[in-house]
Amino acid sequence: MFGIDSPEILVIAIVALIVVGPKELPGLLRGWGKWMAKARGMASEFRGHVDEMVRQSELDEVKKQIVDSTAGIDLQALDPTREIKSALNEGVAEGEKALADARDGLAQPVPEIAEGSPTPALESAETMNTEAAPAAEPAPSAVEAVETASPIEPKIAPPPTPAAPPAEPAAPKSAAAG
Repeated sequence: MFGIDSPEILVIAIVALIVVGPKELPGLLRGWGKWMAKARGMASEFRGHVDEMVRQSELDEVKKQIVDSTAGIDLQALDPTREIKSALNEGVAEGEKALADARDGLAQPVPEIAEGSPTPALESAETMNTEAAPAAEPAPSAVEAVETASPIEPKIAPPPTPAAPPAEPAAPKSAAAG
């Protein structure tokens, strides 16, 4: 413990018993135990503070090494949030431009078409149809296609049919069998 061996502790205990007496010895040992507990607590607290200082100094050294090694790197250029924000701003600008173009298109007046005269869109469609190979029949409109479509039915495989046993060749009838 403190460089004191077992025989020396025995001698100290006998001297304390003679000097203090058996009546006061338990109170003395109790006080001595409390003092030792307090001393151990203070020693562990001191050790904890020293360990914390060592850890802090090691962290400071590591932090200094990191700062020294990244001195030439621009950490602001590696900011991913800035890149994301710029991409979002570009997308918003494109969307606003498309919205403004759509509003401008709706704001323009629609030209009046005289009844019976073909529209430019119809004329171009007709010329495209005459240039293309003639179709056997016109394609049905979307409404007709939906109305005539049959509902989707699940395809279930029919149950397997048992295979017929192979036909046995007919045995010739003998004259003896009767």
